[in-house]
Amino acid sequence: MRFQVENDMRYDIVIIGGGIVGVSTAMKLMEKNPGLRVAVLEKENRLAPHQTGNNSGVIHSGIYYKPGSLKAKECQSGYRQMLEFCDRENVPYDLCGKIILATHENQLTRLENLYSRGLENGLSKIRKLGKDEIKEFEPHAHGLQAIWVPYTGIVNYAKVTEKYGEIFTRLGGSIFMENKVENIIKYSGYSEVITQKATYEAKLVINTSGLYADKIAALNWKNLKVKILPFRGEYYILKPERQYLVCGLIYPMPDPAFPVLGVHFTKKLDGTVEAGPNAVLAFKREGYKKSDFSWKEFSDFVFWKGFIHVARKHWKMGLGEYYRSFNKIAFTHALQKMMPELQMEDLITGGAGVRALAADADGGILDDFMFVEDQHILNILNAPSPAATASLSIGNTIADMALKKL
Repeated sequence: MRFQVENDMRYDIVIIGGGIVGVSTAMKLMEKNPGLRVAVLEKENRLAPHQTGNNSGVIHSGIYYKPGSLKAKECQSGYRQMLEFCDRENVPYDLCGKIILATHENQLTRLENLYSRGLENGLSKIRKLGKDEIKEFEPHAHGLQAIWVPYTGIVNYAKVTEKYGEIFTRLGGSIFMENKVENIIKYSGYSEVITQKATYEAKLVINTSGLYADKIAALNWKNLKVKILPFRGEYYILKPERQYLVCGLIYPMPDPAFPVLGVHFTKKLDGTVEAGPNAVLAFKREGYKKSDFSWKEFSDFVFWKGFIHVARKHWKMGLGEYYRSFNKIAFTHALQKMMPELQMEDLITGGAGVRALAADADGGILDDFMFVEDQHILNILNAPSPAATASLSIGNTIADMALKKL
């Protein structure tokens, strides 16, 4: 049975999710085709309320990503577009640079490989630093060697998303807040997106719902073999009188065996310094506190065979992350590998974010962007970091995919 839909609720495209990828896609669609009727549905009362608004705000250079991968290509293009956009729209940012430290002998080969990968990705201005040279960039950091990445910066991605939204609505687009999607019904040639407030008709639906991307996809796609696992990243901040210890961004050498980068230091636009995050399994998809728990959401993934495979592969890392979550001394020790003079009393409890980690049924962590689509619905099931940095490029890619379907 078809729901009655008012004419003003009929759109060419309805986008589910008001994070940075969804809103950048909406803006790009209107720029490419000003005659379109496009709506963005966001379940909260503001844009960028979850992953976008709670991330560390890093403008990524693309040094980590496999050359030729979609992530690498989107980051390279998106990085340039992000800086141009911020300059044009007067969005504050700071290209403060980043050092990636090798603190042990067994990390030096990985440093060489990472340096080579950065050059392959077009980062011609990166530099290898010796032990003494590190002090020129970060006087209080410790390492045997490091890579200096001058491209890396900091921005407020919630502010960027708000600016995308302003441009989108100025071009004629519509944003509907507090519209949580409850169902999607497909008909021949269109779909109905049903929220707790209204029903929207669309020729094409785009799902950019982040932590709930798999749940929204399951409304329109049978036998989905991917599930979102929520991982909370918890931060400390340096007390004000110790913020001088960090000039820019200080990262550890990543371990390719693990899907996370490890704790690091990030200087924010307002001068505060974040230390973290760790990566602990959240017991609720939007579980920003240790006490947040939803049996329905937790049981949905903890008994899933894909999660069981992930747990078997990474249980040691997982236990270590939980140990640091509840033990400030252990968290401090992890940071002291990069900055020995840091003391536990220098750290004040900060905020947290939740990252959507997509896994398949075999326990594989999806490292690149993933799309599941048919003629009427386009699901972005995985949009990992550097999705915020690359949002303009990704939005352009998704917009092109969408326009071909209309």
